[in-house]
Amino acid sequence: MSERRTIDTGIWGKLTKAVMFLLIIAALLAVAVWYLPLIKQNERMRADILRLEQEVKREETLAQRRRLAIDAMHNDPETVERYAREKLGLAKAGETVIRFEEPDPNRP
Repeated sequence: MSERRTIDTGIWGKLTKAVMFLLIIAALLAVAVWYLPLIKQNERMRADILRLEQEVKREETLAQRRRLAIDAMHNDPETVERYAREKLGLAKAGETVIRFEEPDPNRP
């Protein structure tokens, strides 16, 4: 029968294993340090995308409201009259306009 012999390489074998282990750890750390700025940049860009998507949604809602207001101005004479009364302070001939002023909060 064959006998297995183990060769004791002594301290050099242990040192070689330790050095290989440390080299692998160093390589993993180097990769992590190399990719860390990219990961941070990716996170910032994702946050920017979310913020911009919310801003786009707000702007689309505002644009829709303005489109509806413009359509109402074109198609509904009562809307035009109400706008003229409320925003421009106009009145029909013979009408009396009464304006209420907000009280000054600084005045006792």
